[in-house]
Amino acid sequence: MKIVVMGAGALGSLFGGILASSGEEVVLVGRERHVDAINKNGLKLSGLTDAVLDLKASVHLEAADLILFTVKSYDTQEAASKLIINDDTIILSLQNGLGNEEKIQEVVGDHHVIGGITSHGALFIEPGHIKHTGIGNTVIGELDGAITERVLNIAKILSEAGIKTDVTDVIKQKIWEKLVVNVGINALTAITGVNNGKLLEIPALRELMHAASREAVEVGRKVGIDLDHDLIEEVEDVARKTAANRSSMLQDVSRGKRTEIDAINGAVVKIGAEVGIETPVNRILTLLVKGIEERGIFGGQKA
Repeated sequence: MKIVVMGAGALGSLFGGILASSGEEVVLVGRERHVDAINKNGLKLSGLTDAVLDLKASVHLEAADLILFTVKSYDTQEAASKLIINDDTIILSLQNGLGNEEKIQEVVGDHHVIGGITSHGALFIEPGHIKHTGIGNTVIGELDGAITERVLNIAKILSEAGIKTDVTDVIKQKIWEKLVVNVGINALTAITGVNNGKLLEIPALRELMHAASREAVEVGRKVGIDLDHDLIEEVEDVARKTAANRSSMLQDVSRGKRTEIDAINGAVVKIGAEVGIETPVNRILTLLVKGIEERGIFGGQKA
């Protein structure tokens, strides 16, 4: 199976590297400096995975059997419009936030797209070098809930490469569950500059983490997502297991880059307003992150 990673930043490069190391044909499509470094010296993975891999990287898209779609949420539609697909191409979104799969479907058609989540952690150290910072579950599924041969096959390929992957018939629920976790962790770490674990150690931040996640649960339930179990406990568990990690949103503001706040906390605010649920904590967190983006506090430049 030929696999193209669209948006090969930290996570995409990690997954692509692991798949290439298992013998899959992989092409990483990313930014020029990262691509040039990989083509010159190979892809270096450090941390929980330690390897230097010789694989193809390019700034140009190619046709593939499977496209791992790992671009930032705000680039989803533009990136989807550039994909080269055939009748059987499968696009697996492993992005943060809500609405990505639907945006891809609008461009390429419903039958090409499947959804996924992962709690693997990756840190972009420098062009050509990715640090694997956390190992967690990966779950994929058809957006209509069907258990299909193609999803089972992709899960098998990922699992055999070392990325343990389960198949679910409720991927939209799983995406919401991950959203609840990200809502509680990402914005707060981006605003305060702390690693994930500090949210549990500082009472004020822990209280805010709980409040933001509870709002997301309430909004999700209002739109018909089955979020019955105690997700607040899961939010804390993720923060605990990734205590030393810098969230992707903190990494973005640290580099003066645009964040995915609109697809995470901002999505909770937007959907909450549509269904009549007030979300004051997420609104404030969204506005604060947008202010940091605009001022470039951490990166020293505008995002």
